[in-house]
Amino acid sequence: QLQLVESGGGLVQPGESLRLSCAASGLTSDYYAIGWFRQAPGKEREGVSCISNADLTGGYANSVKGRFTISNDDAKNTVYLQMNSLKPEDTAVYYCALIRGRYYDCSIQAHWYDFWGQGTQVTVSS
Repeated sequence: QLQLVESGGGLVQPGESLRLSCAASGLTSDYYAIGWFRQAPGKEREGVSCISNADLTGGYANSVKGRFTISNDDAKNTVYLQMNSLKPEDTAVYYCALIRGRYYDCSIQAHWYDFWGQGTQVTVSS
């Protein structure tokens, strides 16, 4: 059974950094794409970043471009989201999602993904 587990969230001050992890277990496919999404209270879910392990070129929302970096460790079936220069508006529950298959592109549209993690809270506040 495929499972996604996010970790690395926490409380930080503006300008600080966090690294989120999304670990996939129970994978039966060598290839997949993973996306990161976030949802703040009272707001719609927003796509943040994505990566395909067939391509490794990450995609980013404009709101995080230049501050966030996505990367993949195939040996661990884990995707990381390095978040630098965090702002209060980055505060949200962050979710990772996965789609199995060999893709040379990825999407930050939620409907593209089949499996979702439970989320990890990120709070940016002074």
